[in-house]
Amino acid sequence: MPKTQFKLSSIFPAWQWLQHYNAPSFKADLLAALIVIAMLVPQGMAYAMVAGLPPITGLYASILPMIVYAIVGGSPTLSIGPVALISMMTFATLQPLYEIGSPVYIQAACLLAVLVGILSTLLGIFRFGFLIRLISHPVIKSFIIASAVLIALSQLKFLVNLPLKSGNIIEFAQSTFEYIALIHFPTLVFGMSAILLLIYAPQLIGFSLAKLNKNIIIFINKAIPLFLVFFSIALVQFFPLEQLGLKTVGEIPSGFPPLSMPFWSWDLVIQLLPGAAMITMVSFVESISIAQATAFQKRSELNSNQELVALGLANLSAGFSSSFPVTGSLSRTVVNADAGAKTPMAGVLSSLLIIIVSLYFTGIFKALPLAALAATIIVSIWKLVDFKPFIEAWRYSKADGIAMWVTFFGVLCIDISTGLIIGIVSTFILLLWRISRPHIAVIGLVEGTQHFRNISRHEVVTSANIISIRIDENLTFLNANTLKEFIIAEVSKNQDLHHVVMNCSSISNIDLSALEALEDINAELTKLKIQLHLSEVKGPVMDRLKISKLLQELSGNLYLTHYQAMYELDAQTFCARKSEAK
Repeated sequence: MPKTQFKLSSIFPAWQWLQHYNAPSFKADLLAALIVIAMLVPQGMAYAMVAGLPPITGLYASILPMIVYAIVGGSPTLSIGPVALISMMTFATLQPLYEIGSPVYIQAACLLAVLVGILSTLLGIFRFGFLIRLISHPVIKSFIIASAVLIALSQLKFLVNLPLKSGNIIEFAQSTFEYIALIHFPTLVFGMSAILLLIYAPQLIGFSLAKLNKNIIIFINKAIPLFLVFFSIALVQFFPLEQLGLKTVGEIPSGFPPLSMPFWSWDLVIQLLPGAAMITMVSFVESISIAQATAFQKRSELNSNQELVALGLANLSAGFSSSFPVTGSLSRTVVNADAGAKTPMAGVLSSLLIIIVSLYFTGIFKALPLAALAATIIVSIWKLVDFKPFIEAWRYSKADGIAMWVTFFGVLCIDISTGLIIGIVSTFILLLWRISRPHIAVIGLVEGTQHFRNISRHEVVTSANIISIRIDENLTFLNANTLKEFIIAEVSKNQDLHHVVMNCSSISNIDLSALEALEDINAELTKLKIQLHLSEVKGPVMDRLKISKLLQELSGNLYLTHYQAMYELDAQTFCARKSEAK
């Protein structure tokens, strides 16, 4: 029985928490679900618009995916559903191929979710989750910031009622210059008023209702977008705003999302596969980052491969229920955790509430102004636009700073997917450049110890006929010649040199090119009557050396410690220091 339970809990984590589920947990989860639903309804419809889809698909994307994740996911508070970044990537993938909002566009969005689901599930099953983590954190951070800018720009067309393009900032600038004289000022005034309400209302509420219960204040603050939705609908109903040209959502079908396999063909799959791969990477990185943060707070375990499978199955359910790719939402997850959610049942309850809205209340949103939804997106997404990370990264590491800026301008000036690819490629190029230029130091003995440090940084003891070096990197074909050039340069400075001692303590791996380079170095030094010695060689490196010619031809010796090498090669210089070190 324990073995069965272990297998069930590893495949279906819900098995573990359902066995101990109780009334207090249900009350906490229900409260969290009510708070999250206040965000989810306007966000879901808004993010569907970002993806170029009907608003109802945003509600569909919030139903089955959350239920599926609750069963197979490992995070107790992660809120799965539509998010701005993945919606924008969906739009960027589909917009060049199909007419926005057309039936084929909607079917392609569903198929895209299915492909993301298949890729994520396969990566999780075959334990390839580590591949997605090859994207560096600075690149992801820059990608999110640049995407946030594009998402915000993409919503400006709803604030000014103009057909502005937003695939990249160049297209946006050109279309803005072309249509700027046609700005619809009533829509602009309405949209800007909505933005100001969303920005300043939480501050006023926090100041005036400070004495209320924390959960009540959280609920009120998070329900402000929902209040804006109903207030905007009321304004349209009671005042002739549509006659002024204010565009609304229009008819929204009611009912449970249609369940079916989206139309597909191999040509269509091949067209969508690159975009699906990019969405898979980004959605997993975003989701696992959020889940890990909450796992730390809850002190719960998290299996990255299981999370990939859960995310994949959630996307499959999204594709089969007439919606688009989904992932974990940072804002809703934080709210879910702060509201006291105890288990994934909070997500299930949110889904049930969305079903009720989809069945009985979609007619209410017919008169909802598009400008109100655009304002919701702009305010929520603009919080992500922060340029401090660029400055901090540049100060800490020029390579990371360059990768961030390259990614940022790639996303802004070309498109989202290409920008991310450029960022990833630039990261690897800079990584290879760094490996090819390793830190190599001439080292000496710190007096009174058996430790050796860089002679340019510390007061150390050295010997006139020995050069002692340390390379702080694995030896590969990328840096073998750099090591060779360094040794040549150092040897040329000292005509009385008899020994070169190479400290290998920082070398964990050595490839064939590097072995051949060491053999060449040994041969060239032997011709100069200089011996090459190796010290502190690690086990994996020694295994490689034993099957090479280097140990047989080595002119010098192998030493267990660098101190031993220096003492035996020049006892006169280091003899007095040995007793001091003891």
